Amino acid sequence: MDYSSEPAHSPHLIVRGMEPFNAEPPADALVRFQRTPGELVYCRNHGPVKEFDEDKYRVNVTGGVRNPLQLSVHDLRTKYPKVEVVAALQCAGNRRLEMAEIKPVKGILWGDGTISNCLWGGARLSDILRDADIDEDANAHVCFASYATLCQDDTYFGGSVPICHATNVEDDIILAYEMNGDTLDADHGGPVRIVAPGFLGARWVKWVDLITVSREESQSWYQQCDYKILPSTVSSVEEAQPLWKKYPAMKQMPLNSVIASIAPIYDSTSPTIARQLQVTGYAIKGSAGPIVAVEVSTDLGESWSKANITYQEGKWSWTLWEIVLDISEESCLGHRMLHSRARDADGNVQEKEAHWNIRGVAYNAWGRGRW
Repeated sequence: MDYSSEPAHSPHLIVRGMEPFNAEPPADALVRFQRTPGELVYCRNHGPVKEFDEDKYRVNVTGGVRNPLQLSVHDLRTKYPKVEVVAALQCAGNRRLEMAEIKPVKGILWGDGTISNCLWGGARLSDILRDADIDEDANAHVCFASYATLCQDDTYFGGSVPICHATNVEDDIILAYEMNGDTLDADHGGPVRIVAPGFLGARWVKWVDLITVSREESQSWYQQCDYKILPSTVSSVEEAQPLWKKYPAMKQMPLNSVIASIAPIYDSTSPTIARQLQVTGYAIKGSAGPIVAVEVSTDLGESWSKANITYQEGKWSWTLWEIVLDISEESCLGHRMLHSRARDADGNVQEKEAHWNIRGVAYNAWGRGRW
């Protein structure tokens, strides 16, 4: 692959790979902002990043439609009402580094920074599909593909969502050409990417240039043979090969929380002794209801203190939280470890441990941090 013409990337990210470019911000920087600034939005790529001429870029809509479309970025901006949605984007491999501590996994060893919360602007997918005139009786999926740039494991990057989500206005799926009010840059999928709130990042196809209404889900390698949770008994790539197509593709990420920052608060009478800790973090909903509580423990889960939720916006954003904890060696049993867990409105509670899988995806054990 030719990486010589890639645009400059944000210097605020921790680089996890150069070819292709993959990088994430430190989580303590992320939680300083309710909406993630562009320079702190992680970069996940399966090929080189390419700058495109917006005037020449086209998105084709085809497959099970009566009126195939070819749309320019100008068409998306002028023919359809601009929709804005605040939504969290999260890589399926977020926290993979922690899962790799159980035993090795296949994939980039991400920390806990492959998540961002942005204001996305663009054309609603359901409006575009209405114009394309779907043959609804014969179709069940809407597939997204990018042939615009090279790809590691296939001739294109692709993914799909069930058509019920694509046509439902309440699901807020858009073809985005803006992020945080600015033109979407190449690093984050510009000139046009899919924004599919509630779905894992792999379905938010960057540089999308083909949308196909189909009887089958995307046949892309990334839908058929990746981003799936295989049984924990499958412990090697060789064992996984014949099983990929037997397991369903991931849709949503699980209920999760992360401790992003722990700052000691020192006693004014003894400036070398911390009597309290200021703890901040983020949480993300799963497939059920919104997050209603985040709790933090200083004693390995024996007891929990409720944190203050400081930010939620709409139904797709992340949740930011903070808490001030009184501490002592006795209260922390000498281990100096904190844990967090999230609760949602349907009564689900984040699990203490996560199930290991060879791909290292969907890690959602209690958040943890050492002080």
